[in-house]
Amino acid sequence: QVQVVESGGGLVQPGGSLRLSCAASGSIFSNRAMGWYRQAPGNQRELVATITNGGHTNYADSVKGRFTISSDNAKNTVYLQMNSLKPEDTAVYYCNADLVTSMGGRFYTHDYWGQGTQVSVSS
Repeated sequence: QVQVVESGGGLVQPGGSLRLSCAASGSIFSNRAMGWYRQAPGNQRELVATITNGGHTNYADSVKGRFTISSDNAKNTVYLQMNSLKPEDTAVYYCNADLVTSMGGRFYTHDYWGQGTQVSVSS
């Protein structure tokens, strides 16, 4: 079994910062990529940032220059440093892990999602 658990959400004033963390655990052989997505009320889930196990990053235009994604492949952990937060960043942030798992000598690839963590930006 695999678990993906996020932490670090909360309420912050505009211009403030938050750091999200996400750890994947279980029968993991390796991760191919990890990332963050968000969903605001009434909107579809959208990509925020992703990082491959080789360190290649991709960001939504709306967060470029403000958010930084990083990872620790040995710990299957991904982080999202969010600076200069705006009210429009308010959403539930979900961690996604594209993992290779092993069971019974066989390998499988699958996307896993965390339960989400609320980020609210308001004065």
